[in-house]
Amino acid sequence: MCGITGFIDFNKKCTSQHLINATKTLSHRGPDDSDVVMLESKNALLGLGHRRLAILDISSLGHQPMYSDDNQVVIVLNGEIYNFKEIRNTLEDKGYSFKSNSDTEVIIKAYQHYGIACLEKFIGMFAFVLYDATKQEIFLVRDRAGVKPLYYYFADGCLLFASELKAFHQYNIFKKEIEPKAVSLYLSYGYIKEPYSIFKNTHKLSPGHYATLNLVTQQLQLTQYWNVLDYYNKPTIKINEREAKEHLEKLLTSAFEYRMVSDVPVGVFLSGGYDSSLVTAILQKNSMNKIKTFTIGFQEEKYNEALYAKQVANYLGTDHNEYYCSAKEAQEIIATLPYYYDEPFGDSSAIPTILVSRFARQQVTVALSADAGDEIFAGYSRYDQMMKIKRIKKYIPSTLEKAGSSILQQLPVNGSRYAKLGEILSAATDVDISNTLSRHFTIRQVSALLNNTEKFSESLIEIDNIPSDSDFINTVLAADYKTYLVGDILTKVDRATMSVGLEGREPFLDHRIVEWAAQLPSALKYNNGNKKYLLKELAHQYIPKAIMDRPKMGFGIPLNKWMKGELRPLVLETISRKNLQKHGLFNEDKIINFRDSYLASSTNDTSKLWLILMFQLWWHEWME
Repeated sequence: MCGITGFIDFNKKCTSQHLINATKTLSHRGPDDSDVVMLESKNALLGLGHRRLAILDISSLGHQPMYSDDNQVVIVLNGEIYNFKEIRNTLEDKGYSFKSNSDTEVIIKAYQHYGIACLEKFIGMFAFVLYDATKQEIFLVRDRAGVKPLYYYFADGCLLFASELKAFHQYNIFKKEIEPKAVSLYLSYGYIKEPYSIFKNTHKLSPGHYATLNLVTQQLQLTQYWNVLDYYNKPTIKINEREAKEHLEKLLTSAFEYRMVSDVPVGVFLSGGYDSSLVTAILQKNSMNKIKTFTIGFQEEKYNEALYAKQVANYLGTDHNEYYCSAKEAQEIIATLPYYYDEPFGDSSAIPTILVSRFARQQVTVALSADAGDEIFAGYSRYDQMMKIKRIKKYIPSTLEKAGSSILQQLPVNGSRYAKLGEILSAATDVDISNTLSRHFTIRQVSALLNNTEKFSESLIEIDNIPSDSDFINTVLAADYKTYLVGDILTKVDRATMSVGLEGREPFLDHRIVEWAAQLPSALKYNNGNKKYLLKELAHQYIPKAIMDRPKMGFGIPLNKWMKGELRPLVLETISRKNLQKHGLFNEDKIINFRDSYLASSTNDTSKLWLILMFQLWWHEWME
């Protein structure tokens, strides 16, 4: 895992010092090695910077930026190609030779042999930038799921790229202008969905895409090489439960073992839930050594998963490590969030994710995280809500729906539960229902909170190529995979792990699993209210149901208690008129009223006020 940054400057004004400074901002992503190169073509000046976290071939032969044997191709890579050995063997059979044992060199030679179609060969998580001097083209590439981030800024004859936005602040060409749509997206969902970012002319390269910049024409072209919707739109697989369970086990075993390939120590984040427990169980079954597992515990029983994780670890016989953190330790993380997340980010579970990453990093350099099980196999409780809503909506006359929707949506910010119900009543499609339930503030509430800012009320996901409404579960799973997973979950884990130089790997996001699961009958995922049905049935073959069968817990913290207690002074100072006036984006009266109503009442609108707090802290970090 690494950090990459660089530029393609058609004005030839960027300097090596800009590049060096930008690369230094990513030192937490790659503490083991660093280098930059400057290249010049007839039409542009190029700079490539790299920070290395050595995982595969930790010798100097894995150093980046890395050149091809003929020096016509150069690459900077963030991520891993897990099946690089098989690809290397194929290329060796075709006459290629290798100097290193790194996956980076395999990418270069796979590109030289297959062209950009080499992406179809890769199993992995990756973001890389590759310069082909012969073709005078630059490729910016992101993996299928979007596990690894890649930002780019393109304006005034210069393209900047980086693993994190903070690198852009080191270039004079970069303009810190707020993107209005991004603010609306953030208040709605708590994150800023790709391709948007908080700044104008600045984009997240979408998962499953690559961008091609032609140095002669100066044209940037985006190409999608993989789309999960293609698999949701395929005919459903005809398979019985036993066959499905056997095939799932084979897929998971292969994916999990691939992600144990490393030249440095590897561990697993174990929460005690189904997903992380199944990862651990399969790995431990196939390992001669005890798997290292890591869990963070809290004294507050409601948020403490450590006891469950310990039960699972004891049953499986792992080398288990747990750490109980204090409220003070967790709260101290808050001040660092704007720095590591670069743009407003509202998922408070980033705090325990950073804490468990710090704890694991004391013993390992790679940690497997069991994210995406909920999005692939239907694990969220709101799927139950959506099923109930669909049943109820069938019996409500359309005229009553419209009238009720109009009345409820007029409610103020602190009446958000009923205002959201108003939006649900007017929802025309399954995706719209899912979209509405995902919102923190409704569309009208976002408009009321913002001053003279372009409102953004579009759906999070395009609906032209979404699965048919006849299969509701697969429809909402596809929507969540394309939005919440990459915008929230993967962003959270990448920044949290990389903040301490820990490589986080996501075994459930092996594209072979995703493609197959997308074509499964939805009843094998959501079975009469039993969420993650097939995954649970498989898990019960490894771990007794008595240990696993309990209510789902989120990776949470007692935020409501803290914000009305120890963090109250921070809330009052940060969300003050003085600080709101510094940017003028928000309606001061409505924000202050919302803040005071929350602090004075017993209601739990914590996540909404947390969004405002995190925006204000972000502004202070990056804009003042």
